[in-house]
Amino acid sequence: MEQNILTTFLLPASLFIIMLGMGLALQIDDFKRVIKYPKAIFIGITNQMVLLPIIGFTIATAFNLEPELAVGLMILAACPGGVTSNLYSHLSNGDTALSVTLTAISSAISIITIPLIINFGLAQFMHESQVIHLPVVKTIVQIMGITVIPIGLGMLIRFKNPDFASSMGKPVKIASAIILFILVLGVIGVERERLGSHFERVGIAVLLLNVITMVLGFYVAKIGKLNLAQSITISLESGLQNGSLGIVIAISILYNTEMSIPAAVYSLIMFITGGFMIWRFGRDRATSNLDNKSF
Repeated sequence: MEQNILTTFLLPASLFIIMLGMGLALQIDDFKRVIKYPKAIFIGITNQMVLLPIIGFTIATAFNLEPELAVGLMILAACPGGVTSNLYSHLSNGDTALSVTLTAISSAISIITIPLIINFGLAQFMHESQVIHLPVVKTIVQIMGITVIPIGLGMLIRFKNPDFASSMGKPVKIASAIILFILVLGVIGVERERLGSHFERVGIAVLLLNVITMVLGFYVAKIGKLNLAQSITISLESGLQNGSLGIVIAISILYNTEMSIPAAVYSLIMFITGGFMIWRFGRDRATSNLDNKSF
């Protein structure tokens, strides 16, 4: 894909704003919850960092996806949860604190795991004509620039002016959702002539990745004897990935629009599956009513 204002400025800037908004909702105490919820954190991170890439690789192989789409699916599977999972967790009566903590920890770990998983995908699916190599160190620096730095800046603003950060919470969430929507529309606009074929080529695979990881996350949490609120959160954190980050990596780092297709399609599908979680669990506010519920 040729360099243009979308790839060089709008995509990274949009993600920077979204991550800054996440930082405004975080504080050091969020990271201390690792000690408070060790089992829930372990199950959630294992689902995201281990099971999700394995499932993504399995689906890409089973569906015999075109090489660039297969790599795109691996990019998506390598991405951590995003602000969307935090919002859906809250609206679905999940454990919001756990959701924020999992998002923060997985985002930090993914700085290292994303280059490794993507390079694995490149080697597996594009080995016959592999002309793309993801420079690990450079990619880590780039990902830090569009994730860690804005999140840290948001946390600093919250620390210095908690009242301002609190007052900006709702507007920033709304703005983040709008930016994410516009971001997805921008990528779709670039590929609008082939949009129908994109869904045909990768839609089922992406839907399966989303649904399987959500269902697996929910029941692994239940098997681990976590409460329902924690199970809902782990389901959402496992199934709702940071699609905007996947788009940025594909287009702005790898310069490949084809590889962004799975993340763009996924970003649309997850709004539907996330909406199902709100419908299924978000209506009953009382914990006693929730405890007997499952998918």
